[in-house]
Amino acid sequence: MLGLGLRLINLTDKCLWTDELATLVFSLGHSFLSIPLDQIITSETLLQPLVPDPQLNLGGVVEHLLGESNHPPLYFWLTHLWLQMFPTPDGLVSLWGARSLSALFGTAAIPAIFCLGYLAFRSLWIAQLAALLMATSPLAIYLAQEARHYTLPILWVIASLACLIIATRALAERRPLPLWVMLVWIVVNGLGTASHYFFSLTLCAEGIVLLGLAGRQIQQQALSTDKTLKANRSFWQKHPLRSTWLRIGVVGAGTLASLVVWLPFLQGVQDSEITQWIHRGNRVGLEWLDPVLQILAGASTMLYMLPIQASNAPLSVVSFVALVLLAIWTGFKINQGLRISSANGYAVWILGGFVVGAIATFLIITYGFEREVTSAPRYHFVFFPAVILLIAAALVQQWSPSRAVLKQTAIIIVSLSLLGAITVVSNLGYQKTHRPDIVAQAIREGPSQQSLIVIAHSTHGQTGRMMALAWDFKHRPLQPAPLFLMAHIIDKPESVLIPLQHSLEQISTPITLWLLEFKGVPEDALQATLAAHHCQPQPQVKSATDGYRYRMHRCRGDQ
Repeated sequence: MLGLGLRLINLTDKCLWTDELATLVFSLGHSFLSIPLDQIITSETLLQPLVPDPQLNLGGVVEHLLGESNHPPLYFWLTHLWLQMFPTPDGLVSLWGARSLSALFGTAAIPAIFCLGYLAFRSLWIAQLAALLMATSPLAIYLAQEARHYTLPILWVIASLACLIIATRALAERRPLPLWVMLVWIVVNGLGTASHYFFSLTLCAEGIVLLGLAGRQIQQQALSTDKTLKANRSFWQKHPLRSTWLRIGVVGAGTLASLVVWLPFLQGVQDSEITQWIHRGNRVGLEWLDPVLQILAGASTMLYMLPIQASNAPLSVVSFVALVLLAIWTGFKINQGLRISSANGYAVWILGGFVVGAIATFLIITYGFEREVTSAPRYHFVFFPAVILLIAAALVQQWSPSRAVLKQTAIIIVSLSLLGAITVVSNLGYQKTHRPDIVAQAIREGPSQQSLIVIAHSTHGQTGRMMALAWDFKHRPLQPAPLFLMAHIIDKPESVLIPLQHSLEQISTPITLWLLEFKGVPEDALQATLAAHHCQPQPQVKSATDGYRYRMHRCRGDQ
């Protein structure tokens, strides 16, 4: 109940942003391509893909999703079905409905991590503490309040780790892996990949753990000199490890088959325009440390978050410094606890190896393939449940010997985790990646005349930015209603000047012109085009916020 309440508090208070709009549009079975480019449109036209159409089905969802985006369809299918249960205020899709599905999956992770904790450690104390930390984790709540597909794969990660624990225990006890576990493991891995392609990184980390165990067992067998145990046994008794490894191999083959299904849709994704934001090459100096620091920062938010994004600058700085100190102190305490528990904690070695393997995979992709997957904490869902379990196992070692009362360390960490949860739901931390609400407010505070908002368009990412503004104006009206123009870039950034010029020629009355994402357009050519249509820059209204660069011009119009 605590976890559910934290995930539903202020669920719709934060602004709707580009990635969430992609979830809504594709889940409804619509397309971004239906919105006209290079012509002036109204907010009604811009928001049309957010109007539910009962005639559209799951086939439309997968058609547009796989054709225009780079995500598998499972979560979008579920969202399509889920949204049919909610009314459509103002004719538009329900934002509460869209975000509540993610919140429910996030809540389900609480009993799921409890079950995994008990399975791995056979300890109710560790299982209960892991559930509590999952309930209050700032990262978990941030992901649960997004209309995005991250809380569902967290459930698949937990289920896959449960199968890994059972498999490694079977290896340790020299018994075959149950057939039902094999089937469940293959199905879970397939569903995980169908929810998010980054689930494959979870599989890589599990593979690293299994390879490590295989190497250890080979070494142990090479050192063994006891041959008497091999006499007079059945095949399964003689070769228990061989049979278990054979079954794990079958799981691997089945999982690989579920991955191969998506290869045709992954072709070209790496170099597509919508994934270029994670490309990072030509590092110099201390920039080489960025990925490591990003992983550490993201990992710290699994436990803590303070108001580092508060509007009060001193409070923000103090919160940042406090977070760094807390992370260092907590890292020391967790390391201390894990050293104690690892003496008789087989699960600590398995989960610890999994986390190390996942982080290594992230760093290989970042440094080796120049794709900075460490930059977004949301991608840490790959190893997030394992970290929570390891923290719980470490904290149990900080309790009193009788385990009747928590010691101060555990109390402090859990209390600060709850404080971090409150910080997130209060929008003082983990704010939306893009902030259309700030841009919309700047436009409202501008001149009280017709506004034309123009964005340099290349992908549906820019379409989503414009739709987010239109959504804001729909729910907090601006008079007169603004107009929108998505000037598409063809080959070169300056190509946007042609539709901009044509649009300005259609306007004969004074307007306020807002230019978004025009940074790459040559300044001389831009100012020449604007001057020809009597548009004067307003230097005092030129700014940037998360996801937007904007500036204002006042145009007298062609009369």
